Order: sequence, then structure tokens, then C-alpha cells
Amino acid sequence: MAKPVLPLISISTLSLTAAPTKPSRASRVVRFIGLGLGLLILAAAFGGGRTAHAQAAADPAVDLGPLTQRWLDDTLARNQTAGLPLRMEVTVGSLDSRLRLAPCARVEPYLPVGSRLWGHTRLGLRCVEGATAWNVFLPVTIKAFGPAWVLTSNVAPGATLTAEDATEAEVDWAADSAPIMANPDLWVGQVAARQLMVGQALRQPMVRAPLLFRAGAQVRVVAQGPGYAVTSAGQAMSAGAVGQTVRIRMSNGKVVSGIVSENGTVDITL
Repeated sequence: MAKPVLPLISISTLSLTAAPTKPSRASRVVRFIGLGLGLLILAAAFGGGRTAHAQAAADPAVDLGPLTQRWLDDTLARNQTAGLPLRMEVTVGSLDSRLRLAPCARVEPYLPVGSRLWGHTRLGLRCVEGATAWNVFLPVTIKAFGPAWVLTSNVAPGATLTAEDATEAEVDWAADSAPIMANPDLWVGQVAARQLMVGQALRQPMVRAPLLFRAGAQVRVVAQGPGYAVTSAGQAMSAGAVGQTVRIRMSNGKVVSGIVSENGTVDITL
């Protein structure tokens, strides 16, 4: 029995973009645990068999299952956060029901430029062996569930976070583009960069290092060169935290830039 191919199309354009639509009943939610990712994408490309118009081909079509499975496995492995047990889930939408795709012997999945398999994204499918070349985009939502620290109470801007301010829970890392801070050493002792609300998972932009001095404060400046170091005093032109680059006005009026060290000095390399 001949294998099914993608639905017929009467459109002759070389590239066709499907506008994202609201997921239909044909959408499938699949976990990457013991399931074939290739079959998931194939089912989505056919629109779940409800709106697509499939036709048998005279020549056997390429089996898309192993192809798409290998591609997705490799791509997700490259994007996976190393060493963390993330539980991946994907929701795949349907192609626009108005599309009628020409028969194709080989379909190539790819990730569009500027996209990644994370959060709300899209997967490209293009015909590379067929009488009519076509290119469509399949809406995809990637979720990555893993351990994170969730706030147990509101935290005011500028307040220092302690270990009691959050509890460990499983959250969707891909719900926001900002990186999760899974290690408490990254946020305990840091200060809230803005108003933080109970239930939020701690992410990098939400905290900053505590200020060691404010603008106008007198600071110690250590200028280091090959085989020597000179210590002097200057006035900070801005507030400074560990690792930040700040500008210092020296006693002679000269303005220099340096990096704030853990002890509050400003280090300058000559």
C-alpha cells in the first residue's frame, strides 16, 4: 500500500507562509518521554486528518517519522540546559486549513533564523524534492519543566533576598526568555531589582548585586601595572556594586574607569 504524502496544493508559488492560527482540536500535546516526535510533527502537518486533503502518491513518499524525530532530538539536545533534568513538553498547532500542499517526496524540517525550540516558536517544513517547491511554518510551543525557586512572599525593590523568601518547585523554564536561577547561591544575598510578587520564579533580571557605595562617596582606587600597584582616593560618579564598571573622579580632576571589587575598592588596570 502506498504511503500517504502531504496534502495537494493548487498554489504554484515557490514559498508559502502559513499565518499562525488558534490551535484547533487537531493540536496535540506530547511529552518527550517514550513518544515519537516525528509522528507528532507528521500528524500536525496533516492537520490531524480533519482539514487536510491527503492523496496517495504513485511513488512511495519518504517516511517523515524517523527524519523529524532525529532532527528534533538533535536540535533539542543542543538547546537543552546541560546537567538539569528538564521535562520537555510540546504543543503543535495545525497548518492553515486553506492551504493545499503539492505532493512532495522529501520534506525537510528546519528552525527559522532567529527562532529556537523554546516557548512560543515555529518549525519550518519545506519541500526539497517535488514538482512544486513550498515552504510552510508550523506553530509550536515548547515547555521545559524543571526545578526552580518560587517566591513565597512579595519582595520590595532594593530588599535583600534571603533563603526564606523562596521555596523550590517545578516551573516552566520556557515561560519567559530570561534564564532561571536554579542555584540559590545566585540569588541569596542579592537585592530585588524591582517589585517581586509571590509565586514568581526567580530569574536573572529580577535581582542585582547589592550596592557597596553610592554616587558621591569617597572610594579607594587601586591602579595596577606591570609589577606595581598604586593606591589613591577618588569620588564615585555613580553607585557601585560588585563587578560593575564605574567612573571615579580623582583628586586632580581626572576621570578614570574601574571595576568594583568585593571589598568595595575600584580596580584599574594600567
